[in-house]
Amino acid sequence: MSARPRTDDLPRRFSRLYTAAVTDVMDQMGLLRQTLPSALAPLTPGMRVAGYAFPVRGRPHRGRPSEHPVTLRKFLAMLGAVPSESVLVVAANDSVAAHFGELSAEFLRRRKVRGAVIDGATRDAAYIARIGFPTFVRYRTPVDSVPRWRVQDWGVPVTIGGVRITLGDVVVADLDGVVVVPRRAAAEVLARCEKLAGTENKVRTAVRRGMTPLEAYQKFGAF
Repeated sequence: MSARPRTDDLPRRFSRLYTAAVTDVMDQMGLLRQTLPSALAPLTPGMRVAGYAFPVRGRPHRGRPSEHPVTLRKFLAMLGAVPSESVLVVAANDSVAAHFGELSAEFLRRRKVRGAVIDGATRDAAYIARIGFPTFVRYRTPVDSVPRWRVQDWGVPVTIGGVRITLGDVVVADLDGVVVVPRRAAAEVLARCEKLAGTENKVRTAVRRGMTPLEAYQKFGAF
């Protein structure tokens, strides 16, 4: 299953925000469980990403050597289906192999995919860090996935750490973590976040000028 690239500016606008603001707003809206497990971390501290979720599901697989080309071809077909402006989100359901790597990152970068969130592992981490492709992973390993793991399907909902991720949800990730904004609420979350960011800028300026935290909260209604 594939998805058409979107043409709106929602990913760009979300990319200007930070995950703490997004979670604060979703808390206010009653969306309390939208943060992926804290073990998911960027390859380098400066990596951040926002884009439409393209979910992928996989599972461990112990196929015969003759089956390896079939496993690889399915993985490559999945990569070819990832649209621009999206974030690849892989629920690997595995803790052994690498589910992402150098060539995958290079292809997705050239396709203008915004980044990858792998609930699993990558290899070639130094290369991916060097080209700056935003990649968030649970662990790293040099072990190849082909004889050990395979893609099941893509474009269908997946669950990571109790958070359901569907095609077209908005993924926002930075050094603090990875959050998922349900697509039905994305426009409202964005508007509230942009308003909150403006308020926090005023609070930040006031505190730098000597206002106490309580005074700032009483004046601006946020801290």
